[in-house]
Amino acid sequence: MSLDRLLSNWRAEASIASNISDWRSLPARPARYLPIPDNLHPALQSALQSLGITALYTHQAEAWEHSQAGQHVAVVTGTASGKTLCYNLSVLDHLLRNPQACALYIFPTKALAQDQAANLYALLEALPAMQRDAAPPVAIYDGDTPAHSRARLRSQARLLITNPDMLHIGILPHHTRWAHVLSQLQFVVLDEMHMYRGVFGSHVANVLRRLQRLARFYGAQPRFLLASATIANPAELAEKLIEAPVSLVTEDGSGRGQRHFLLYNPPVVDADLGLRRSALQESVRLAEDLLAYRQQTIIFGRSRRTVELILAYLRERAALPSNAAQPGAPQRSQSERVNENDEKDSQAEVIRGYRSGYLPQQRRAIEEGLRQGSVRTVVATNALELGIDIGGMGAAVLVGYPGSIAATWQQAGRAGRGQEDALALLVATADPLDQFLAAHPEYLFERSPEHALINPDNLLILLAHLRCAAFELPFQQGDAFGRVEPAQLAEFLDFLEGQGNLHHAGSQYFWMADQYPAQEISLRSASAQAVLLQTWQDDQAVTIGQVDQASANWMVHPQAIYLHEGQTYLVENLDMEANIAWLRPTGSDYYTVPSKETSVSLIEQYQSQPVPGGGKAYGEILVTSQVTGFRMVKWYTHEQLGIGPLAMPASELLTTGYWLSISEETVEHLRQQGLWNNDPINYGPNWAAQRELARARDGYRCQVCGAPEQGRAHDVHHKTPFRTFTSYAQANVLENLVTLCHACHRRVETAVRVRSGLAGLAYVLSHLAPFSLMCDVGDLGVHADPQSPITDGQPTVVIYDQIPAGIGFSQRLFELHDDLILRARQLVSACACSDGCPSCVGPGGEQGVGGKRETLSLLEALAEQV
Repeated sequence: MSLDRLLSNWRAEASIASNISDWRSLPARPARYLPIPDNLHPALQSALQSLGITALYTHQAEAWEHSQAGQHVAVVTGTASGKTLCYNLSVLDHLLRNPQACALYIFPTKALAQDQAANLYALLEALPAMQRDAAPPVAIYDGDTPAHSRARLRSQARLLITNPDMLHIGILPHHTRWAHVLSQLQFVVLDEMHMYRGVFGSHVANVLRRLQRLARFYGAQPRFLLASATIANPAELAEKLIEAPVSLVTEDGSGRGQRHFLLYNPPVVDADLGLRRSALQESVRLAEDLLAYRQQTIIFGRSRRTVELILAYLRERAALPSNAAQPGAPQRSQSERVNENDEKDSQAEVIRGYRSGYLPQQRRAIEEGLRQGSVRTVVATNALELGIDIGGMGAAVLVGYPGSIAATWQQAGRAGRGQEDALALLVATADPLDQFLAAHPEYLFERSPEHALINPDNLLILLAHLRCAAFELPFQQGDAFGRVEPAQLAEFLDFLEGQGNLHHAGSQYFWMADQYPAQEISLRSASAQAVLLQTWQDDQAVTIGQVDQASANWMVHPQAIYLHEGQTYLVENLDMEANIAWLRPTGSDYYTVPSKETSVSLIEQYQSQPVPGGGKAYGEILVTSQVTGFRMVKWYTHEQLGIGPLAMPASELLTTGYWLSISEETVEHLRQQGLWNNDPINYGPNWAAQRELARARDGYRCQVCGAPEQGRAHDVHHKTPFRTFTSYAQANVLENLVTLCHACHRRVETAVRVRSGLAGLAYVLSHLAPFSLMCDVGDLGVHADPQSPITDGQPTVVIYDQIPAGIGFSQRLFELHDDLILRARQLVSACACSDGCPSCVGPGGEQGVGGKRETLSLLEALAEQV
């Protein structure tokens, strides 16, 4: 039943061991302790002892010392290392000694706030009985706080728990109601600091400027206590958020058992096509073993659909005897099975899902089940990546690379607590980036996590918060705003006066517009409106979940199969005006996959300029995405059962973009050198006949999943890429052709695609741009088109703001063009890889060409005179 026994079986079992591309064992680490400080309040010392805490980890003691010295503190240690106590001790000690003092806790999500409140309540409940009455009242103030409770909280709370959004829109604009908190504010806690990056982090930094400005107005100067997961630049991020020096605590004193980290690459099932077995199915297979060996496990999926598919597969497989085989399902491993019949009737409670869209009460129940141990396996999106207390996981399974090194270690760190051994397992998908990591595990294990970048002085973000600050409190001549100096601030205030927002009288700037500015600003640039998912139970409408408006068209379109807690529902109607989707439970043997199309069109070009090798421009663009149909895909076999047309309303993002076009002269120069592979392929005069012969030979069925043609002719694929041949006759021989359905063809193309120089250029520019802009990768979108309509058919790379109306990134990239191209050229030429990797132009396919030479030649043409 032990983890060691399971790992021994995996080592001995060829069908598993042969697919493990790397196995790292991180040694156990004993905990390092220091005595509980003598100057800690005696009631807190007693509470810790009653909870079984007789000493502090060294990092907890170090954080205490820095805080007692009056310093701002940032603690960056591992998952489950006790960071919460680093700030709770300092705050509660001060609030117990000073009955007027107040504190503010800020968490990025409501779920995390609820969880950390429970930790606070437990610590306060452990105080000696005589001290409990003197304990500071703790209150959560967020969007879920009932209206009738808010007045009482404002008047009584001394330890207020909230999130950045509520602070921005519900507290700071109404600061007179919170005067007793702001005037006595001694501490501000900012947990999960690494979440405050990019546009969101830049907004939050300005919200903190407004908070400190109001605190000073009321006579307070709070200390900040910050906690974070591991990032490359914690001190830099902390100091930019609070605009003050911090004492950094990074030496983790908590103990841990041995950690095993496995990279698992599913086996090849078709060597000719380079197809591997589904990462999803392999994850289910391995999770079955973990469940059988009673290892409490968290499985991270990269999408909500992945979560629900794994959940359904696991529950179905767990309900079958070990010798039963679901048609088309992967065979169970030969690892020793234990407790075959243990609680088969309660798998729905033993195996749970967790993602956005579940109702809050469902999520709280799942979290409690994880803590108590009644939930043995949870399948989750990154919603459980944050520090919510979910007990001690024995294993974490990552279905696909999460997208960053920091996120990988954060998810892997959810397994392991105390001195028990733990397992992290990354199952690679067919995605080129996953395949690169499987082939080059040192990239994951030997590189530092990414930087978290913010730019609080982004002009549009700054002006938005200056409007909010002026509404909250008039500006005086000579004022600063954080690190915005008085002279520069005066220029901004004069600009806002010219916009009709402010009125300048004497030495003051007053807010004079009618609107309430905070209501117009979303910190996360996302709609708060949700579509409720309703079904009928006992003749009553029941809400089972919700999705955000932006996702409704592709998640709950009519005839979609919606997966919720492993149950399948058929969407009968989607009413976007009422924000309701009506669902009916169904026992379908398939799920649906939407077909989406995205295009970029030009609205207005603000500025353009010739550059070496092409041209640069920026302006207003429209990014249009539309669900045009859906595919019905059979469970397990992934056979395409049919397609359905849809005419869903298009989703439009009106934003700003920067684009770089490649001139025809540059393209022709590269073409002559054989370094341009974006031209449409001419398959030769015999292609139509050879294509028909291949389809007939294969019986008009997909040779991977077996799906027959239905209405649309299947694709015919070149096993060895067409471009690698010197003549069409050699490329189009029947032995090199195979019939594939559209879905399987896309999987194969992912595995063997030849990466073009244009795609490599888009990759490197989109990854360098966030560093130049001090934003997050997710704040930008990228679109590469060999025949772009916004440049009259020229090859073009567009990088655009992922925020409606844009926030100025595009103009800045236009201005930074020369530097961007120069840095890109230096990066690609200096990279030690042979032909493309995630550090330069992106990996090619597992059997493909990475495009490094093509990209570098293109960059050299673009950097000729830079």
